[in-house]
Amino acid sequence: MTSPKNLQSRTVHARETWAKRCDVTLYMSSTETAFPTVALNVSEGRENLYWKTIRAFQYIHDKHLDQADWFFKADDDTFVVVENLHLILSSFNPEEPYYLGRRFSPFVKQGYMSGGAGYVLSKEALRRFVKGFETGECTHFSSIEDMALGKCMETMKVPVVDTRDVLGRHTFHPFPLDKYVIRKPPGPQAWHMIYDHYPVIEGPDCCSDYAVSFHYIRPVQMYMLQYMTYHLRPFAYKYRF
Repeated sequence: MTSPKNLQSRTVHARETWAKRCDVTLYMSSTETAFPTVALNVSEGRENLYWKTIRAFQYIHDKHLDQADWFFKADDDTFVVVENLHLILSSFNPEEPYYLGRRFSPFVKQGYMSGGAGYVLSKEALRRFVKGFETGECTHFSSIEDMALGKCMETMKVPVVDTRDVLGRHTFHPFPLDKYVIRKPPGPQAWHMIYDHYPVIEGPDCCSDYAVSFHYIRPVQMYMLQYMTYHLRPFAYKYRF
């Protein structure tokens, strides 16, 4: 998900890092450009974000349904470790309905996935999402994109998936790593920790070794995460210099 004003300040850096590792990458915007972006015939602005998401998934359903098994929605300031995403998804059948991400609790009975951390629909979940709007079972009842999509998933009987690792550590993160890896002093919890369905671990053991995503990532952080994920080798002590 992007917009004309973010193409050079954000989106180009996602394209030059993690997005290259996807099988198919589409940049959804309000206008078509040579970037390339797909024009979705929606206005920009946070109040239109759910319309943008609806139109994006409808477009993917009509044009790209047979090109992939899983469909991952990310913002233009999200960094994704695609290989770790593949690892998580390898345990599931995309022809079954699945909805994966960072599970939040309020407002929707079964919970919903954080939009900033990114979320995944299986092929069957995508079919049901589009069908929900065709039949009227799902509606644009709220401009809060991630919560509204989660409500549609619940209505269309698409279950949520626990994406934590075997140690209970999260893999999808709606904020940068420093929000979790540095243990906070006692005090009021941040809103995202109150929203979290599962307990949040702070400190060095906060995040899974198989982390999938981090949100609110600045361009320079994109390249730092790219380097640390794919180039840094922490076992040099084994070798002679």
